[in-house]
Amino acid sequence: MTDVTKEQVLDTLKTVRGPDLEHNIVELGMVSDVFISDAKVYFSITVPAERAKQLEPLRQAAERVVREMPGVKGALVTLTADKKASAGQPVPSPAAPRPAAQQPHSHAHPHPNAPAQPARAGKIGVPGIGAIIAVASGKGGVGKSTTAVNLALGMLANGLKVGILDADIYGPSMPRLLKISGRPQQIEGKIIVPMENYGLKVMSMGFLVDEETAMIWRGPMVQSALLQMLREVAWGELDVLVVDMPPGTGDAQLTMAQQVPLAGAVIVSTPQDLALIDARKGLNMFRKVEVPVLGIVENMSYFIAPDTGARYDIFGHGGARAEAERIGVPFLGEVPLTINIRETSDAGTPVVVSDPDGEVAAIYRDIARRVWDQMTGTPQRAAPAIVFE
Repeated sequence: MTDVTKEQVLDTLKTVRGPDLEHNIVELGMVSDVFISDAKVYFSITVPAERAKQLEPLRQAAERVVREMPGVKGALVTLTADKKASAGQPVPSPAAPRPAAQQPHSHAHPHPNAPAQPARAGKIGVPGIGAIIAVASGKGGVGKSTTAVNLALGMLANGLKVGILDADIYGPSMPRLLKISGRPQQIEGKIIVPMENYGLKVMSMGFLVDEETAMIWRGPMVQSALLQMLREVAWGELDVLVVDMPPGTGDAQLTMAQQVPLAGAVIVSTPQDLALIDARKGLNMFRKVEVPVLGIVENMSYFIAPDTGARYDIFGHGGARAEAERIGVPFLGEVPLTINIRETSDAGTPVVVSDPDGEVAAIYRDIARRVWDQMTGTPQRAAPAIVFE
């Protein structure tokens, strides 16, 4: 079997007529860069935002002709509405709020204190999900993904129904952190069934492409993939969906912040000044797009020597707490740097489930409680000082 090429895909797509019915979608410049991995073809079609729903049959036609190509195992095609309405076109006003029973994100059996997804104009909720929170950092290497997965498991341990979305298209880590392999199933044509382990429902680009595949997508493709992994997944009924954001303030972060009704964001930082400078960038981005900052977590806060039990402030200490106080956001807690966290993360057995009665698991559960309290408006209690002896 010969490998399918981008040129062959584009030649096939020339058989799909564009909205004008005179030219094909390739000639009209509507097709993004074509990405092929493991005989699966990925691309997006750019359409005006106001015509996205009307042009869904065009997307289906493009997906169908590519799937029928010899040597193609599957195709993932999305509509990207990254062009604003033409000048002179009236901007549609937001629809009137629907009754609670008709809201797309309403719960059939919500948690008693579940927060409602913010009903912001242009931000569409996800059916069955009570609240969506982002876990973000201004830079890589601060343990954000490890924090995100243990935060999600902490919420699960606290009695909530939880899912996690790995929004890092270029470096997905959830398959490894949660010890999940294989490909998700599809139902009803294109709805994806999330993977699951430890009671968490999980979706990641790492389930759709091989681990060593280099993703070279541009902004519109990243946006399309993220929104599809969010809205075309059978999440079921969840109290919270935790989104593990990629580091920095790029396309993925802006897509989630601008198009998804986030209940809030958790910022992860280490104590040192350089990490805090980058954390401020992430925090300011969420504030500019009116996403509440639920608080800051100081990761790798201190190191406990496994042989002597002595404590060392390798990266300094207390920087994130001081920063939280300075800018007026909650400080959610300190997570130590321990061999156990690293080993359990590498093994795909996060510390909250592998050592649920340990002190580190208690720290994560307390941070999870404080995040939930922030979302539900529950008065905050002071964070307990959990110190290793």
